[in-house]
Amino acid sequence: MSAPDRREFLRRALAAGALATSAGAQPRALPIIDSHIHLFDPTRPQGVPWPSKKETVLYQPALPPRYRGVVRGLGVTGAVVVECSPWLEDNQWVLDVAAGDGIVVATVGNLEPGKPEFRRDLERFHKNPLFRGIRHGNLWRRDLTAALRQEAFLSDLRLLAQAGLSLDTADPDQRLLEDVVRLTDRVPGLRVIIDHLPLMPVPAEPGPRAAYDAALKELGGRPQVYVKVSGVLRGLGSRARLGLAAARATLDLIYETFGADRVLYGSDWPNSDPYGSYQQTLALVMEYFLGKGTETAEKYFWRTSFAAYRWVRREGSQPDPAGA
Repeated sequence: MSAPDRREFLRRALAAGALATSAGAQPRALPIIDSHIHLFDPTRPQGVPWPSKKETVLYQPALPPRYRGVVRGLGVTGAVVVECSPWLEDNQWVLDVAAGDGIVVATVGNLEPGKPEFRRDLERFHKNPLFRGIRHGNLWRRDLTAALRQEAFLSDLRLLAQAGLSLDTADPDQRLLEDVVRLTDRVPGLRVIIDHLPLMPVPAEPGPRAAYDAALKELGGRPQVYVKVSGVLRGLGSRARLGLAAARATLDLIYETFGADRVLYGSDWPNSDPYGSYQQTLALVMEYFLGKGTETAEKYFWRTSFAAYRWVRREGSQPDPAGA
């Protein structure tokens, strides 16, 4: 396919959410499940712990009706809401908001393994079928390295795995990758999703690069570890104007390490807004994964998210994992 033809195909795919089944075949709908969005409402009486008023682009309600408007016409049919608040009751707030809009197919909450109240809170929130996992990592002043030394923490993660729920990490760095290796050694039955891996710069110095490569290779061999190819524009910084050309080396490294069955799409909306539009974010990864073929694109845009989260189909436009 020539470059002009490829650009036209990409434009049509974005406009209609379409993917050609094979050469010469009529395009069919490509449903997209966005595996990483945030919901919050600064106008609530209690306000929000994040974002701050200083973050003027973000400091406005981010709720399902607004998200629907942002993704209209792009083929996005469902989304996984990832908690962005350390307040316990915001787990319930997100579930209550999600109950009113079927575009939300799963939520990833905030509970802290190792705390005495963890099991009680997990039982409470897991009664809702949309509650599909929790977060831990470089946020809310939590230290995964220290937590991994605590048997209570590991015991609670084993309970999480037994419940069929997953663990999202946050803000990857070298230490976090090495912690995920240790975590999956200790709790091998737990599904772990590494968020925003393209945000982590690949080290340039030989020593740190060798450690990075070793951790990535080890995680690449563990089928229970998934990676969100998300935050791509933010990771590019000033190079975002170069698009896929600037991102390709990073995307190739992640894809070649984890393969088509272990990478999934996430926009990081609305946290992505200061770095580019939703359409720009989607266009970059769509161009890359469409280039890998129909089967790979479908895995990236929805099938792998179901393997990672076991999300709940709530609307007819959403793909049916049981019938696909």
